[in-house]
Amino acid sequence: MTEQNSDIAAVFLRERSRLGNFILREVADPSAAEDILQDVFHEFVQAWRLTTTIEQAGAWLFRVARNRIVDRFRKKKELPLEQDGEDADDTLRLDLALPSQEAGPEAQYTRSVLLQALQQALEELSTPQREVFLAHELEGRSFKEMAADSGLPVNTLLARKRQAVLHLRARLQSVYDELEN
Repeated sequence: MTEQNSDIAAVFLRERSRLGNFILREVADPSAAEDILQDVFHEFVQAWRLTTTIEQAGAWLFRVARNRIVDRFRKKKELPLEQDGEDADDTLRLDLALPSQEAGPEAQYTRSVLLQALQQALEELSTPQREVFLAHELEGRSFKEMAADSGLPVNTLLARKRQAVLHLRARLQSVYDELEN
């Protein structure tokens, strides 16, 4: 048990600052951010003790944090912080891999170009593809849940999501390439 506790402590020390900063950027209220951080680590400790180990603990922590943030916004019916003065819209949950706004003017420019390209790419999707993609990626809905609600087979929903991902990947790759040059 002591080895397990030391493993948990090591992950906590390694990820606490980065995860806390991520949550604070999304929530903006330091008290709420700390509450979310504690909830995430509490869930992590419980999961670790049940499964003996979690592969890619950092990724697991960030996924749980994203889910907690979304849950908070759903409960309070508030929107995440507006990004770059834009209206809060569907791109907000997808921008997590984008450069930080605090990283300087070049990063802010890159971020705004990518968000604009992402919004355009989402609008190019067929309505069914866009709805499935946004429901799964932004709302965190499972394919089973969407299938139950829509009456469509899970495989149909999976195919729509796959097509959406392929389109977005191809569309955004050219933007990334342009930005790198």
